[in-house]
Amino acid sequence: MATTPTTIAEYIAGFSPEVQAILQKIRAVISNAAPDAEETISYRILAFKQNGILVYFAAFKHHIGFYPPVKGDARLTKELARYAGEKGNLQFPLDEPIPYGLIKRIVALRVKQDRAKKAAKAKSRRGA
Repeated sequence: MATTPTTIAEYIAGFSPEVQAILQKIRAVISNAAPDAEETISYRILAFKQNGILVYFAAFKHHIGFYPPVKGDARLTKELARYAGEKGNLQFPLDEPIPYGLIKRIVALRVKQDRAKKAAKAKSRRGA
């Protein structure tokens, strides 16, 4: 078994050139939508975090997995329904165009939710 990657670049390098290109584009979309987020490896898959984890993504044999499930935007959830896996996590088939625009919207929503959660924690610490 190969060693576990410690960076997103190492993780991506372990795939075919076609999948590498998809992962690199997803990485760029996330970076642009969440410029303050840090790249990391968590649960042996790719992740971006700010105050907490914004999103995870990983390549599989037939799809790109995208996590966590989308909550808080009914319209976006409806648009993503065709990609929903068993637990609401998203699966983007590799034999179809990857919906990069939807990924951008997911990340923007997660950034907004992350900031709201941070603000709520700060407010509760102040006792307000």
